[in-house]
Amino acid sequence: MKSLFIMGTPASGKTAVSVGLALKFQQEGYRVAYFKPVGHAEGTFRKEDEDGVLMKSVLRMEHPVEDIVPFKVGPSYLSGSRHHLTLQEIMSSFRKVSSGADIVIVGGSAFPHILGSPGLDSIALARELKSTAIFLIHVENDFSMDYAIFINSYLECRGVPLAGSIFNNVPRLFQAKTEGVYQPLLEENGFRSLGIIPHRPEIASPTVAEYFEALGGEILSGEESMDRLVEDVIIGAMTLESALGYLRRAPNKAVITGGDRADIALAALETSTSALILTGGLYPDVKITARAAEKGIPVLLVHYDTYTTLEKCTEISRRIHPTDRRSIELALENVERHIDWKGILQSLEQ
Repeated sequence: MKSLFIMGTPASGKTAVSVGLALKFQQEGYRVAYFKPVGHAEGTFRKEDEDGVLMKSVLRMEHPVEDIVPFKVGPSYLSGSRHHLTLQEIMSSFRKVSSGADIVIVGGSAFPHILGSPGLDSIALARELKSTAIFLIHVENDFSMDYAIFINSYLECRGVPLAGSIFNNVPRLFQAKTEGVYQPLLEENGFRSLGIIPHRPEIASPTVAEYFEALGGEILSGEESMDRLVEDVIIGAMTLESALGYLRRAPNKAVITGGDRADIALAALETSTSALILTGGLYPDVKITARAAEKGIPVLLVHYDTYTTLEKCTEISRRIHPTDRRSIELALENVERHIDWKGILQSLEQ
């Protein structure tokens, strides 16, 4: 039995790559299982890790989700249940899930460093599980490459076998730079590139419903359109004249503005807007909700200030659900078209 540890940062697309690789390996005749040592506790009332639920369905695993994802932690985990987090229990769950499998896809935490305090970060766990690692590079700027090379180097220093890195969800703006600068730079530093997956809104962009789940608040209109994709987020905190240019240029966006900024809100509703997010708990002018209802655009009222709302929005990423057959098919298609999956299999056989 071999295991492949998928690491990355939020929005790097760990789940989609895991789905695509698992399905491709199954097509090649391998028995594939999924394991996620530590899930990240998100939302208010989620009891099961969504990746565990998804992969259990996709791979038709018989194991309970509690074995597939034995632990869930949040950002204040050191205050409470840290004594429950033990390597022995993780290894016990891993043995159950991996029984009978040829390849186990292991899902990393939101960041590789999470649970570094008790020594259960992704790099440490990859060593314990004797996994081969893949690091997903989410390109935002040049610092993304610094981080990727740092993590690759650290994996190497810790003796974790490295299949390579995948540039995933690469925006069109960064496509040429990724091919001409970032990928060669990675290889010049002695690390392997396994492919470049371009950004595809239909699989990478969160829905309005996922924004609402993260932000809470109230839905004032457009409840029937919560499945709209959000490809960009715009802050409407400037003058109307300054805002108009941004509003017209950005398609399928969420516009965050104060509930008292009727001018910005109404202007946004006349452009390609997926959702209007009103901050500060201030109820808008009735003209806004009426116009939004006419156009079928969701209006979310949240009680955070604009800055906090934006900060929370940056952590939101698209989640694939077991019933979302199109996204699952696209995940497999991305692996087949853009990733050196044969090279990954060769790395596992070494």
